[in-house]
Amino acid sequence: MPPRFSAYRDLIALSAPIAGIQFAQVALTSTDLLMMGLLGVQAVAAGGLAMLLYNQLRTMGVGMVTGVGNLVAAAAGRGEKRAGAAAGDDLARADVQALLRAALLVATLTGAAAALLLAGLSLLLPLLAQTPEVSVQARAVMLTLAPGLLPMLWLNVLRQFAVGMRRAGSLLRVTLLSIAVNGLLNAVFIYGWLGLPQLGLAGIGLSTTLVQVWTFLVYLRTVRRDPVLGPLVALDLWRADRGRVLTITRMGTPIALTYGSEAAITSIASLFMGSFGAVALAASNIVNQLAYIVYQVNIGLSQGASILVSRALGRGEAQAVAPVAWQALGLGMAIMTAVALLYALVPSVVLRPFLGAEADPAVTAMAATLLWFAVAHQYFKGSQNICVGLLRGLGNTKAGLNNTLVGYWLIGVPAMALCAYPLGLNGYGVWSGLCLGFGATSLLLWRRFLLDLHGLTGPAHDRTA
Repeated sequence: MPPRFSAYRDLIALSAPIAGIQFAQVALTSTDLLMMGLLGVQAVAAGGLAMLLYNQLRTMGVGMVTGVGNLVAAAAGRGEKRAGAAAGDDLARADVQALLRAALLVATLTGAAAALLLAGLSLLLPLLAQTPEVSVQARAVMLTLAPGLLPMLWLNVLRQFAVGMRRAGSLLRVTLLSIAVNGLLNAVFIYGWLGLPQLGLAGIGLSTTLVQVWTFLVYLRTVRRDPVLGPLVALDLWRADRGRVLTITRMGTPIALTYGSEAAITSIASLFMGSFGAVALAASNIVNQLAYIVYQVNIGLSQGASILVSRALGRGEAQAVAPVAWQALGLGMAIMTAVALLYALVPSVVLRPFLGAEADPAVTAMAATLLWFAVAHQYFKGSQNICVGLLRGLGNTKAGLNNTLVGYWLIGVPAMALCAYPLGLNGYGVWSGLCLGFGATSLLLWRRFLLDLHGLTGPAHDRTA
């Protein structure tokens, strides 16, 4: 089999189940948003805002443990190089177990801090230019979502462990089941079925938290039964090695800040949209959720490519990095183009599931226009995420943070404010600035990757830029 085809096959084999896992995970919040549509435009505005802020902290927490997959892959790669076997040697197995213990401790501390912060943010919504009605309803959702951050992060540690060992597919079955469970619990808590209290919008947050707990426990059971993963499972996080905790924290902090920066600019855009009323915020929330769904393809490609790069470097095969990079980018752009055609040709079909049976004409019209902005948004954000994964595979986790600080905060946020207010473009101006920020960040990151890639076969260079 030709080497290029083999690498392409490996990328798809690893990225597809990761993307499937991501789709299933985001289906939880998509199901929530669909159910919010049954409660009216204001519920979509308030609940969508709550989920965006939740996703802000969730994304940062996930970033803290994302590097664990690369560390596990590198350890496994070194073991394969020493022992010449897929399972590696005893030293590699001990290293993987130690990484799992340390990652669970980091996840526990991070999840607890994030839950407290989300609860605190729920009290500050009136200070963020949100209407009193939206603030009250969003607060109820945020408080019920907060406890679910802990099991969600434990689940992500196990996922990174499985991805690093190239057995990512096992979580897909679990998360697909969670979609159905979440939808059922949403209805139970919204309408008070089975004799339970009628919680309305707050019940949607509670159901998501319960599903996070259920998914973690079911997946833990699945991992324990896996013939490869089971013997490596180590849950005694109190025995975590301090050195590995620090390694994961040092690697995860810039990743978390990069992910957080990415989520923050979207949250700020939503706050700007909220200043133009419930219709603008509801339309933006719907389009943002659509873009977020499609974005999961690029997350799968990013993580799959990142793991392959880490494994290749662990095995001393630097020449395999470039083919993986271009294949990941090519696949991502092809899928984004297919989605863009759907947005352009059948916008009403794309939007209908989120608008309910009696759609507000104003929300429908604005969301249809924002879909054009979502096309550019997906190209820019998707390509930058693939690049961040490639850089992480090379061991460069600081480049993502440094370049997003420039692209988002020096270009994107000022552009959003300028286009929305002084230039009078309102909500469309917010999305114009958002796309400009993602586009600038993508260009900066790919420039950094090309320099690092060139350095693999040249003199040592500074990878902290």
